[in-house]
Amino acid sequence: MKQETALGILKTGRNVYLTGAAGSGKTHVLNQYIEYLREHRVGIGISASTGIAATHLGGMTIHSWAGIGIKDYLTEWDIDTLAQRQPLVKRFERASVLVIDEISMLRPELLDMVDAVAKALRRTTEPFGGLQVILSGDFFQLPPIVRDGSEDAFADSSKAWHEADFRTCYLTDQYRQEGGQLLDILNDIRDGEISIESQESLQSRMVRENVDASEYAGQEPVVLHTHNQNVDKRNFEELSKLKGQSTVYDMVSNGRANLVESLKKSVLAPEKLELKIGARVMFVKNNPDQEYVNGTLGEVVDLSGEHPVIKTHAGEEIVATPTAWETMDDNKVLASVAQVPLRLAWAITVHKSQGMSLDAVEVDLSRAFAPGQGYVALSRARTLEGLTLHGLNRTALEVHPYVRMRDQQLQAESQRWENIFSKFSETRIQEMQKTFISKVGRTESEASKATIIPTHIKTRYLLNEGKTLEDIIRERGMTRGTILAHLEKLKEIGEESSFAYLKPEDTFLKDTRAAFKKSGGTKLSPVYKALKGTYTYEDLRLARLFITE
Repeated sequence: MKQETALGILKTGRNVYLTGAAGSGKTHVLNQYIEYLREHRVGIGISASTGIAATHLGGMTIHSWAGIGIKDYLTEWDIDTLAQRQPLVKRFERASVLVIDEISMLRPELLDMVDAVAKALRRTTEPFGGLQVILSGDFFQLPPIVRDGSEDAFADSSKAWHEADFRTCYLTDQYRQEGGQLLDILNDIRDGEISIESQESLQSRMVRENVDASEYAGQEPVVLHTHNQNVDKRNFEELSKLKGQSTVYDMVSNGRANLVESLKKSVLAPEKLELKIGARVMFVKNNPDQEYVNGTLGEVVDLSGEHPVIKTHAGEEIVATPTAWETMDDNKVLASVAQVPLRLAWAITVHKSQGMSLDAVEVDLSRAFAPGQGYVALSRARTLEGLTLHGLNRTALEVHPYVRMRDQQLQAESQRWENIFSKFSETRIQEMQKTFISKVGRTESEASKATIIPTHIKTRYLLNEGKTLEDIIRERGMTRGTILAHLEKLKEIGEESSFAYLKPEDTFLKDTRAAFKKSGGTKLSPVYKALKGTYTYEDLRLARLFITE
């Protein structure tokens, strides 16, 4: 199924299981739908089975969102206790849509608990209390931790899954791998039969003894380990080898203490980032303006300024300015942390690599201990040529027999729903989408009564008071970059007059206007280079607000 078809089905308000192979764009579709819902003032619960996955969407774990915590089951007394927690009740009442990402790692009993809590707190027997539920994930990736390997371990064996009547949207386009042999290998793993050609391809990437992996791959790869202690040891050892003084960047946090701690554990940027000239690093967030993504590799080349300068493998120099990760609940920021979006990248765990796209990967899968680990590790690489293997055991290429069988069913279900959806006229589809939005969307008055104020509107209130940019940054406890994003959003919705008084000096605008005009676009990177680093990326973002239509 194409991404636009899946998005169209989501907009009709049906419960959806969004799936597809690694790199097929599941998170991209989710982010598009979340933005669409926010534009229509629809209350959204954004969650995931793990903290790392939750940070990719700006949400929280489903355990926290639903108030379940670490419980393995809920008694009637537990549910009654949850129903006495007014903030939790209001959360369920405000939400009309619930997103749960990385569903492959969610145990079935937990999905049933979410269903039970939603029914109780929303006071209805409808599945999930009448919420539209969007589940996203791929069962071929890391499974939930269970005592046995039975098919009952997967979320789709839950009672809630069957009652909710999910439409399966199986994305088929591939956006990470560049085709060729690696894609064939990944498809073979999904099919459960590794062809002779795929076996030979994998064998060709086995590094010989005493051969440097960087020479073998053409560039120094990121080493993936299955265990945390191996990662920490490798990064510490490599950083210690570098001469020169260290520079440490501390994370800045704001919001509820328990959520801040959860964010700190979940984001891939460390609380204390220690760097030296020559350190191998990886960007851990997407930033189209500065032209880096989650997984972009580089080397620290300058630490003399306020922010580190990174030279990427493509030869580009990027000033790594701090960025924010936020935990949001229905457009309300509950907690945020800000840090330079980097981590040491000589090594990383397979688990934490989920969602990354890497040009060069080195991995030893001889100690793989769970089905799906090999698939996740191999699918991080964009090409077979960027993959280096030190070992490969049988488990690494295994998938659960149930997962393989279920995948065939899911593809058939997706095709059926795509065929049904294609028979509707464009007019009928728009009617269904409008009907759903009219049912769950809120007017400005209703949104105000619900005290759900979008974070950029909170910034506008301070702008209306004539606060300086520095005052707003301090009062809101956010980074400069986050506040600039709020200004960009305000301009997008036609409220640029609210920050007209922040217009920079004419000389500055003259320089930047000429550079933007010469670059022929609105991207910051070429303008930054043209002005030879005279202004920071954040300065240029501010200028762009006043010189582009």
